[in-house]
Amino acid sequence: MENNDKKEPSTVVEVLDGGPLRIKGHIVLKDLKRDITKACEEVMLCTCGESANKPFCDRSHAR
Repeated sequence: MENNDKKEPSTVVEVLDGGPLRIKGHIVLKDLKRDITKACEEVMLCTCGESANKPFCDRSHAR
C-alpha cells in the first residue's frame, strides 16, 4: 500500500545566493576524527573559504 501523506523533510539544505549553506533540522556535525563538534537545529556553513570560523560562516564574504 502506497503512503501519499505529505511529510516535511527532517533536514533541509538551502543554497543561499552568494552565501553559505543553511541547514535546518536535526544536525550533528562531526570532525575528521568523528567526534561530535556541534548538535543544533540550524547551522550556516561557509562555501566561500573566507571564514575564520570554518566550517561555520562568519559573513566574511559580505565584507
